[in-house]
Amino acid sequence: MKNGWKFRASLAWVFAFLAVFLVWPVARIVGGSVLIEQEGQTRFTLVFFRLFAESRFMWICLGNSLALAACSTAVCALISLPLAQIFARRDFPGKAFWQTILMAPLILPPFVGAIGIQQIFARFGALNHALGLVGPGVAEPHPIDWLGAGGFAGVVAMQSLHLFPILFLNLTAAMANINPAMREAARGLGAAPGRVFRTVTLPLLAPGFFAGAILVFVWAFTDLGTPLVFGWYNVVAVQIFDKVTEAGFNPFGYALVLVVLLTTTVLFLVSRHLLARQDYATQGKASAREDLVPLRGRGLACAVAGLAGVSALALLPHASVILQSLSGKWFMSALPQEWTLERYREVFTLPQTVAGLRNSLFYASLSAGVDVALGVAIAWWLARKEFAGKALLDALTVLPLAIPGIVLAFGYVIAFNVPPSWRGFDLEGLRAWVNPRENPTLLLVVSYSVRRLPFVVRSVHAGLRQMSVSLEEASRNLGASSAATLRRIVLPLVRGNLIAGAALTFAFAFLEVSDSLILAMKEQFYPVTKTIWALMGRIEPGAAAVASALGVLGMFLLFAAFWIANRVLGKRMGNLFG
Repeated sequence: MKNGWKFRASLAWVFAFLAVFLVWPVARIVGGSVLIEQEGQTRFTLVFFRLFAESRFMWICLGNSLALAACSTAVCALISLPLAQIFARRDFPGKAFWQTILMAPLILPPFVGAIGIQQIFARFGALNHALGLVGPGVAEPHPIDWLGAGGFAGVVAMQSLHLFPILFLNLTAAMANINPAMREAARGLGAAPGRVFRTVTLPLLAPGFFAGAILVFVWAFTDLGTPLVFGWYNVVAVQIFDKVTEAGFNPFGYALVLVVLLTTTVLFLVSRHLLARQDYATQGKASAREDLVPLRGRGLACAVAGLAGVSALALLPHASVILQSLSGKWFMSALPQEWTLERYREVFTLPQTVAGLRNSLFYASLSAGVDVALGVAIAWWLARKEFAGKALLDALTVLPLAIPGIVLAFGYVIAFNVPPSWRGFDLEGLRAWVNPRENPTLLLVVSYSVRRLPFVVRSVHAGLRQMSVSLEEASRNLGASSAATLRRIVLPLVRGNLIAGAALTFAFAFLEVSDSLILAMKEQFYPVTKTIWALMGRIEPGAAAVASALGVLGMFLLFAAFWIANRVLGKRMGNLFG
């Protein structure tokens, strides 16, 4: 009886946390876009959507965002489909090495990689100067615009190079789940390999492909950092960022955010539906096992050449950022004229960068702790208990995957804009803790936690599914409480999964872009990503190199987190992103 009361109390606290920091901000966005105060009364209205529909500029921004997302998704598909086919169906020397290299883009946010890419591909960047060395007039007198008009091509390239591993992971897992007997039957009927792929593999692969493609599309559609760095401002994410300062008195921003939220939610629901449909492709999978075909001779040479080319492109942003961080002077030349480690010393000595590192370590550590506490409890309840509201709790833990960071951050700005007083009550104390314009610490920690909570829940839930329930039953039969069973039996057995989820949560929180740029409004509270953004806005020599050095530190942090997660989760790591 006592344990039952504790469980209900704990469950109530979790629901309250999710209601306040997940449901309430979204509800405030919806309410602010369709409700209006007139003569002391609140009335329903669609006038803000009418204004949105009549705004040519907003349609241009929406069209640009959709074009960016569509182009990025198409490029990711062109890269990922052949790679998934090779890794799922073929065996060759160095396969594990190449797969590790292909995961490298995930350890560098495109927001950071764009800094180095601009240095190389700008009109007067390193590449055009390198071409000038090949022969006079190759890139002169009109330097090649590699990034496209206004940076569109640069944004697409950065998003594609960063996101294709997610689609690659989904496609590889989907191909592994297809019953090989279906392809064997087609080959037995005389179908050529190309026809087997077109008529059997692709239809069976379609649900997994579109589920992964939708995830990439939504990520690219709501990306804020990369368009900001490239100066491509006429997209919805940047417009939402600009309208944060007007939140509270300009309802037009509410309508824009709601349009984005509805778009991403519909796409997310379609993705979940497609994943559910994928079951038909796995029926009878265990009845037959397809051996991997070894690659030899010309086939091996072509595969290695293709992998080397893709890997070179994938590592280009990393190399460019590292070069930038090591440059003492890099202007109008193919390579830096001076090399130095001074930028890394400045990272740990400049007050601005030291504060950014300290803030991010503090925010990320707290958010990872919150996610561990909530994630373990939620995963255990979902895996082991039956209770009223279980389906609702499951849905709420998945919901953050459908809500972009810019949407949740905008919701926090309007939902927790606490006034100095309300109906005679002094709210200055509360305002100092929850109003992002005063102190964003609490909201940054919570936003990081809410956004990455599914990582811990899914990771721990996967571990629980592999653990026999009989161990927990034996513990309870010996008189141990549920809390003692969780602490002494469950946690030690899922420790690896918990560490993997916590490592990813910490690393992604450390380099979170959208929440950081929107919620951190005062310099003393800037995390690393907002510090990088501020450094890029400074004109003094070396500021971009210091920003790159910060990015390199974050890159190695993400690398460590992905290495830990991959060691623990292996092929199941792709499930965290879908």
